[in-house]
Amino acid sequence: MILLAAAVEAELAFWCDRQGVARLITGVGPVEAACAIAAELSRTRYRLLINAGLGGAFDGAAAIGDGTVVADDTMEVDLEDGTPLRLPQGLRTIELAQSNAALVERMRSRGFSALHGVTVARVTSTEATARRLAERGAQVESMEGFAALRAADLAGVAAIELRGISNRCGGRESSGWNFEAGMFGLQRALVALLEICDAGDW
Repeated sequence: MILLAAAVEAELAFWCDRQGVARLITGVGPVEAACAIAAELSRTRYRLLINAGLGGAFDGAAAIGDGTVVADDTMEVDLEDGTPLRLPQGLRTIELAQSNAALVERMRSRGFSALHGVTVARVTSTEATARRLAERGAQVESMEGFAALRAADLAGVAAIELRGISNRCGGRESSGWNFEAGMFGLQRALVALLEICDAGDW
């Protein structure tokens, strides 16, 4: 059984019910995504979590309308200047979660870009923030990716993150926001991924 999780219904407007795939609408943001996915994974055993949704691309990483795979996703859990939190007894924060490497490679072999993600609790809307995140290696931005991948990892379930690119990250006046283009990009990526899963090719 596969769990297909998206933040809002509209991102999966193209979806038709499919045997062997359960759909979950989590709500927007990392907290909602983590809570909803963790709760569902505790109730039912799944072989794969697919976190699917729209995302913004940083300059040069992808075009609006592209379907992409997020190979790994980060979330800023540190000081404002980027230095790590100093925690007692050598404890460290978890800031990186990864999609299943075999599935990422199979998607890459089908021509989909495998990008580095960043998960945010508020959407980037200034050039200054876009530059800062890009300098940290971010190529695509979402509000749920890290949380979804991390929840699956803790549950021992394979996971992969897909994003349809709906906008450029930066100033909103130059974002080129296009929900429909992003959704169609996501649809292409999801169809390809499910074909790989049906073939057991990972």
